[in-house]
Amino acid sequence: MTTHNNVDPAEIAKFNDIAARWWDPEGEFKPLHLLNPTRLSYISDQLGGLFGRKAIDVGCGGGILAESMARAGAEVTGIDMATDGLNVARLHALESGLTVNYQQSTAEDFAKLSPGSFELVTCMEMLEHVPDPASVIQACADLAAPGATLVFSTINKTPKAYLFAILGAEYLLRLVPKGTHQYAKFIRPSVLMRHIENAGLSLVDATGLHFNPLHNSFKMGPGLDVNYFVVARKPA
Repeated sequence: MTTHNNVDPAEIAKFNDIAARWWDPEGEFKPLHLLNPTRLSYISDQLGGLFGRKAIDVGCGGGILAESMARAGAEVTGIDMATDGLNVARLHALESGLTVNYQQSTAEDFAKLSPGSFELVTCMEMLEHVPDPASVIQACADLAAPGATLVFSTINKTPKAYLFAILGAEYLLRLVPKGTHQYAKFIRPSVLMRHIENAGLSLVDATGLHFNPLHNSFKMGPGLDVNYFVVARKPA
């Protein structure tokens, strides 16, 4: 049972309400389905391959990334606090013939149970949905084994991010449900990097994630002004 309170009940309820549609490639989570091959390749490149790696996906949702890492040969744990999403993730993994260890837990509580246990820690599009992102980052550092790689992704706090991630994605293109994001919770790269360094991690890479609405595709590249990834490493 989780005891740490770094959880926003409204955020959990929001994702539980649409949990049944996690694996609908044309539904509310379509952007994650479009994005997943790109982010999986980026994550794999950071480690020189995923096969045999012990990984944990913090804020795993319905398991889109967790399943793809398991399919690539990683030993994967996925944690989340949204019960309905976890149930969907477990069922889909069963249907897919994949083994993923899904647990309902906050990052902070799971870090107490399994400190220093993972070669790869991913935390994708989750930090902007919790009250205290720094606490999650510290928990991710605690989950990581010496020498482990950690990959975070979130949204920058810029006018362009508001235009693209909220007005564009939620209202104009309707890629995600209205109300998915709150601009006040977006995180500047300088703030994220400070939290990472305060957690005792070393910065390795930072890159932007860019969406092309004409081709319905994502690519990684320079520019952190909207969506971005930061890679860190725990000292050996």
